[in-house]
Amino acid sequence: MKDIAKIVTIAALLVSGVAMAKTDVNSATPESKTSISKEKMIDMAGRQRMLSQRVAKDYFYLGKKINKGNAKKQLDATLREFKKTQDILSKNIKDEEISNLIAFVNMSLDEFNAVATDKYSIDNGTIILDLSESMLEGSDYVVQALKKGKETNAIIDIAGKQRMLSQRIAKYYIAYQAGIKDDNTITQMRETVKEFDDALNKLLANKENTKEIQDELNKVNKMWKIVYKFYLNIEKGGLPIIVFTTTDDITKNMNKIVKMYVEILEKK
Repeated sequence: MKDIAKIVTIAALLVSGVAMAKTDVNSATPESKTSISKEKMIDMAGRQRMLSQRVAKDYFYLGKKINKGNAKKQLDATLREFKKTQDILSKNIKDEEISNLIAFVNMSLDEFNAVATDKYSIDNGTIILDLSESMLEGSDYVVQALKKGKETNAIIDIAGKQRMLSQRIAKYYIAYQAGIKDDNTITQMRETVKEFDDALNKLLANKENTKEIQDELNKVNKMWKIVYKFYLNIEKGGLPIIVFTTTDDITKNMNKIVKMYVEILEKK
């Protein structure tokens, strides 16, 4: 737990620096030959928020030996993607404060990898939850720093966050089944379900949706209306595979929707 305290202290210092700094978004210029638009860079950083929740979810599924094969495969792939994206962001962003935040997230990722190799225990599970929250918070600050001084699309922000929320729902559901049975786990789950539901209604009501986007949102909504009550019944449990599958399906659909929104914005 001393490592967690150390990470929290570093996080506080980094967040303080971001609050005081005047981020120059124009400094986020890619070094690579292939140009990365600001919208895509924000989307990449935003996707890291989702991955921070998915790695923890997969850890708990493995710990409970539920859907073990899929969880292991997904965990390995998620860790690779997270690390690759961190490297891309690090190489393409020159702003010192954002770079510090990326370095902090990398520290949390290294700690996650160290704990995840140990045998599952409630103590280790608690640490993994803390680390996933640190990775989420750090990744979110990277997103906010990249957006600073830049006019962004609120609908893209809402849609992007839905990817994270769907994985966060699964994380807290399986964490409770894995023994983290405290009030905070239940509260976080129910608040996340409500936040997802409110945001989905806003997206569905957006008058600027193309037919293709509306069709994809309708798919998500159809599934959501069926499964969200399963998520809220966290204390009863008993449906871990349904939760794993449906939240992954929702995440995939929301990721497709985000890309469609970004493509429209880039054409304007």
